[in-house]
Amino acid sequence: MEYAEVQKIAKETIGYIKTVIKPGMKLREIRSLCEEKMLSLGADSFWYYDIDAFVFAGDETTVSVSGKEYVTSDRCIAENDMITIDLSPQNNKIWGDYARTIVVEDGQVVSKTEHIQNAEWRKGLIMEQRLHQELLDFVTPCTSFEELYQHMNRSITENGFINLDFMGNLGHSIVKEKSDRIYIEKGNQTLLSAVDYFTFGPHISMPGSKYGYKKENIYFFSDGKLKEL
Repeated sequence: MEYAEVQKIAKETIGYIKTVIKPGMKLREIRSLCEEKMLSLGADSFWYYDIDAFVFAGDETTVSVSGKEYVTSDRCIAENDMITIDLSPQNNKIWGDYARTIVVEDGQVVSKTEHIQNAEWRKGLIMEQRLHQELLDFVTPCTSFEELYQHMNRSITENGFINLDFMGNLGHSIVKEKSDRIYIEKGNQTLLSAVDYFTFGPHISMPGSKYGYKKENIYFFSDGKLKEL
């Protein structure tokens, strides 16, 4: 499989899970369904400490934790709730990496951000969209990992949000071994164009809020222009 094919497994899994999420479902059931779907679509394993899916809901969505420590809670989905799902499929050591925050209102998944009734949730997801568009507008082949880190963290702060990531970074290179990853972090002067693929997945919140938001895609350069995988 190529990288685009493995990433498609993750994208299709999120699309699928949006059709089955309903109030009363346990997060463990959602995780199990994600795993089954990814395997049925061609994943042969999961690259991030063998964690198929991180699944958080409600005030858990601000939690940032390593896969070495992650445990899926017993929480059930509420009538009005927010769920973040982060997927790590792989096939023959080719990685996918994809995360989305999903909103449930009046017992139904809200398919379009602009239709979300909860103003705080809507604002958070709109900010995620803006950050990904800003990435595409800002980055050139001469942009370093550190420059992206500084620019995006400044943008997050200036817009009234905070970075929740437990390591403070905003993404990483896509490689074959976890230990070989390099990060969108302070001090990393490697050019983004020096790696084949990298993720961008800001995990953000508003100060004092109990809700967090995450949107993660893989990006790459094609003919000198940054594109989403």
